[in-house]
Order: sequence, then structure tokens, then C-alpha cells
Amino acid sequence: MAGKKNPNLGDKLRQEREGAENTLRDSRSKTADSSTGDGGKKKAENRRQIRHEADLAKMRSKKLKSEQEVKAKKNAAASGKKGGKPKKPGNLAADALSAKAHQSVRNADQDNNSGVEAAHFTEGSAEGAARAGSRFQYGRKLRQYKKLERLEKKANKDAVDSIFAERMKSDPQAGSNLFSRWRQKQAIKKEYAAAKAGAAAAENTASGTAKAAQGTVSITEKAFQFVQSHSHIIIGIAAVGLLVLVIAGSVSSCSVLINGGGNVVLGTSYTAEDEDLKGAETDYTKLEDKLRKQIDRIETDHPGYDEYRYNLAEIGHNPYELASLLTVEFENYTRSQVQARLQSIFEAQYELKLEEKVEIRTRKETRVGYRYNPITGTGHTYTYQVTVQYEYKILNVTLLNRGVDYVARNSGLTDDQLQRYEVTLECRGNRDDLFAGIAFATPEGAGSSGEYQDYDIPGEALTDEKFRKMITEAEKYLGYPYVWGGSSPSTSFDCSGFVSWVINHCGNGWNVGRQTANGLMGKCDIIPKSEAKPGDLIFFQKTYNTSGASHVGIYVGNGMMIHCGNPISYASTETNYWRQHYYCMGRIR
Repeated sequence: MAGKKNPNLGDKLRQEREGAENTLRDSRSKTADSSTGDGGKKKAENRRQIRHEADLAKMRSKKLKSEQEVKAKKNAAASGKKGGKPKKPGNLAADALSAKAHQSVRNADQDNNSGVEAAHFTEGSAEGAARAGSRFQYGRKLRQYKKLERLEKKANKDAVDSIFAERMKSDPQAGSNLFSRWRQKQAIKKEYAAAKAGAAAAENTASGTAKAAQGTVSITEKAFQFVQSHSHIIIGIAAVGLLVLVIAGSVSSCSVLINGGGNVVLGTSYTAEDEDLKGAETDYTKLEDKLRKQIDRIETDHPGYDEYRYNLAEIGHNPYELASLLTVEFENYTRSQVQARLQSIFEAQYELKLEEKVEIRTRKETRVGYRYNPITGTGHTYTYQVTVQYEYKILNVTLLNRGVDYVARNSGLTDDQLQRYEVTLECRGNRDDLFAGIAFATPEGAGSSGEYQDYDIPGEALTDEKFRKMITEAEKYLGYPYVWGGSSPSTSFDCSGFVSWVINHCGNGWNVGRQTANGLMGKCDIIPKSEAKPGDLIFFQKTYNTSGASHVGIYVGNGMMIHCGNPISYASTETNYWRQHYYCMGRIR
């Protein structure tokens, strides 16, 4: 069977060699009988000399292979491996010696010794077949190793998915949203890798220690010898490495991907034209404006309620998330090409819910009564109050904003597409200037490095008990990422979701619900900036395309605020960006 060792190969080679020698002797005897003069003797002498050289070459080839096998076994024993085979360069040397010997014989006998030539060709083919069989076995083992490696990766992924599924069954709330599920899965991966590494280490500790002790001296000596004999190569490699580092330092790590053939691929860049990128962004913003107007008309379109309760997430999105998703799905798209997809992304991102609630309440009502005096024959009216029940109608208006990132990760992207989306988003398509002026998306605004700025609150500010409670709650979430529509630690936050959470959970007795930045402004008394103190809210406008307040933070004094940028961080309100977008200060009622 192909690829297996033939146990009779050596016997066949010996038989063919003996046949070739017999043919050579017969040819010599016939030539000696038929040839006359010195010319025949000289040819016979040449053939004997060539044959002798061929035998010597074959012996050298066998000796070389034998030495390599012994050397390989010694190296394998020193490194702790079970077996060893000579490396390919040695095999090539042996092949060359053998091929040279066969070629010499063929060249000498090509005129009148076709039998000898055929025998040597057969012998060379047999040796070649043996070498090809050995190489085939090596290739098959390599393919098996790669297959096992792929299977191991798949097994690791399946194991992590299985553990994650079990945890979600036992605690469904832990995976109620994308941010929480991502954190859970990352933690499981680390735990699984640590457990697997610990088991492997325990299994190999004893044998590994002995092998390390045995092989340390020889490895050190070989390394020293290699450095001595290849110093010029090592210097060259170091020079090339230094050059690569210099080039890498001058080019953004996200700018290009280089394949094996040397072609430059802009794998992290937006491939559509700027006009189409910005046009698609404008069209998506129009859908959000339409939703905003729909919410503004709620009380007009749905009259007759005693109360309207709003629990609204911010309306808006990260334009780089949208552009990255469209790039992965459509590559070099046009504005008209993605209109239907923009609508489906919008419908998956936002959910507006109107729920009527009827409460039975009581109230005092004034009634008019009449009393008649039969003695005098007169009467008079009077008023009195009664307690009555009535229906109190409430319309709860809730807007969920899951964010474009949530839509992208739940759109059925393949693993490769998801990785492409993540790296393109991280690099912002290598176009930081494309959507300039958006607070959470640009370094000039909220920041986007993933690191947060800390700040030491002055001691005198902490003497205000209400502010102390607010800042204690707010600082729990420093470093949390900006997530559109986020309103709790399990989902992370957007700007108004963060401030709403702090107000509601700081222990000051406030409960404003889930408000937008503009909604929070409605819960405050507007005050001059000169009267602002730690604990007041600071509002900004036009940090993205919306009317009224579009961003909010908690003022902490000395021109500083804590807010949900990207990530939650302290920031100075005196930078050019925040000065340009400043709107007003508010004090919570």
C-alpha cells in the first residue's frame, strides 16, 4: 500500500545489484573475447575503474546515511524525543553521491553496454522509490499533525462554548446582554486555558525536569558553537530586525496588512468612496431624526392620558461602527446600494414601546347638599367632600437603543467577517478625520484610547454629603466603555445612562428614571456657570446631530467633570472642544 514501508525492498535491491554485476561480468568476458589490440583492453580497464568508483560512492553514501541516523538518535535522546531521523540535507547529500555514481556508469556504457545501463537505471529507480516513500511518510505525518492541531482548536472552542452554555443556564441574567456575555466568555477562556496548562504542566513536570537537566549543557554548548560559526548571519538578522522595527514605528499598526507575496492590502480601511460613506451616514441620521420627532409628538398623537412616563435611551450611533459593518458586508459599496440594509440595521438597533397602564386611585370630590328645616319650612345648601375611586391612565414610553455594535455581532457574520469588523472598527478605517466632531468617536472629544483619566477630588468638596455620595457611586465605573443606549453596569453606559444611573443609585433619594441628556436638563434648575458647584450637571450641545442637550456630565469643580466618554473618565471642561459645545449648567431639583 502507498506510503507504507516495503519489508522486501532491501532484498530486491541486492538481487538487482547482483544481476547487474553478472551482466557486467558477462559483458566483460564477451568484450575481451571479441576485442583485439590495446583499444579493447583500455575500454575494459576504464569500465573497471568506473565500476570501482561507483562502488566506493555507494559505500560513502551508506556510511553518510548511517552516521546521520546515529547522530539523529543521539540528538533525539538528548532532547527527550522518542526517535530521530536524519535531516533532509543529509538525505540530499546521499542522493547526490548515489546519483553521480549511477550517471558515471551510464555515461561510460551508453554505447555498448545497454544491459548494465538498464540494471543501474533499475537500481537507481528503486533507491529513488525508497526515498520518495520516506518523504511521503514525512508529509503524511505533517498533514496528520496539522489536522490534529485544527481538531484541538475546535475542541477547545467547543469546550469553552459548552461551559458558557452551562453557566448561562444556571444564571440567565449573567448573559442578558452583549457586554455581559462578552465578559463571561473572556473569563471562561482564561479559566479553561489556565486549567489546561496546569494539567499539562503537572503531567510533564517529572520527565521535563530530568530532560532539562540532561540537555542544558549540550544545548548551551551547541548554541555557543552556532553563534561562533554563524556570527555574520546573526549580525545580519539583527540588522534586518532593527530596520523592521524602525519602519513599524513610523507606520500605524492598523494601516496595512502585507501578504506573503509582498502585496499591500488595505485590509483595515474603508473601501467605499468618502461621498458614499458620508452619504450613508447622513441617511441613517435622518432615520434617527424621524424617530426623535415621533417621540416629540407622543402626547399629541396619543391624547387622553393623565400622565406620560418616559424611559428613553439616547438616540444616536457610532458612525464608525456603521461604516465598519457596511464595509464588511458590502466592501466597496455605494450610497444607493445600502439603503435597504440601513433600514434593517435601524429596526434592529431601536425599539420604541408604548404601554398603557391604568391605576385605580382615590381622590376627594366636593359635593353640594341641601338641608330642609320642617319647622321653619326653609332649607339651605351646603358642601361636603367624599372619597371616590377613578381610573388614572398612564402611557409608558420606552425607547431601547441596542447600538450598531450589537446589531453587527448578531447579524450572522462569519468568524472571519467579525474579526475584520473588529479590527476595522478599532482602526476607524484608518480615517480618524472622516466623522470628526463626534464626542465619543474622536480624541478631541471624549477620548478613545480605552484608558481613563483619573482625578483627585479636593477634600473640601467632599464635605458636601450629597456630592460625596454621587462621586462615590460614579467612580465605581471608571474605565467602562461607551455603549449607545447603555444604562446599567451589566450593559455599560452611554452619557445620559451613566448620569441617570448615578443620580438614581447614589443614595440621595433621587429617582429621575432613565433620561436622555435633554431629559435630565428638564429635571434640573438651570444656573449660571459662575454659580456651579461639585454635584451639578454640565450639558453640551451638537456633539452629534440632535437638538437640545446632546451630552451630559457631572461637574466636580475646578473645571473638571466625570462623564461617559469612551471610556468613562474624568475630563477637563476647559479644552477647546468642550468650550465650543458648552450649553448650560443644571442643579438637580
